[in-house]
Amino acid sequence: MHQITDLIRIFNGLFLTELNTELVAGDDEPIYLPADAEHRHHRIVFAHGFYASALHEIAHWLVAGAKRRDQEDYGYWYCPDGRDKAQQLAFEQVEVKPQAIEWALSVAAGFNFNVSVDNLNGAQTCRFSFQQRVHQQVLQLLQSGFNRRTQMLLNALSEFYQTPWPLQPSQFVWQIPADITLECEDAI
Repeated sequence: MHQITDLIRIFNGLFLTELNTELVAGDDEPIYLPADAEHRHHRIVFAHGFYASALHEIAHWLVAGAKRRDQEDYGYWYCPDGRDKAQQLAFEQVEVKPQAIEWALSVAAGFNFNVSVDNLNGAQTCRFSFQQRVHQQVLQLLQSGFNRRTQMLLNALSEFYQTPWPLQPSQFVWQIPADITLECEDAI
């Protein structure tokens, strides 16, 4: 049902001409690369052809302003997997809005969304606390509105996948499992 070629076609159809940006399946780690002497288009390169990776990388692009879109990986700080607790909390803080937008894109596409703390080899934090912050952010965005690029893509995904439109708060439901640890319970 969710073919990466469809997402690439939808994204590139909206943004390749208007904003000189293309979505590209990569073989390795995701990266955003601005246009340069060898490539005339800005490129959102997502990992291993995964649909979820593409949505996540698109969400980062949708958050980035024009000046950031002229920098490799938008000029953002990134600390790879293996972060300590303080680094992980900083990582999660900057991931709230992109993951909220990713969740909205997922709902518009009828695709399952899971928050990503992206730190398999480092200190663990409460994933459910992070998910709660992402949930609050998506509800705020539904109320205040998305930027033009995000709205264009949400509309196109909803139309293509024939999902309910407009997006409603009731489409963004999550539950805290009963077996979470006490440390995690204290965090939420």
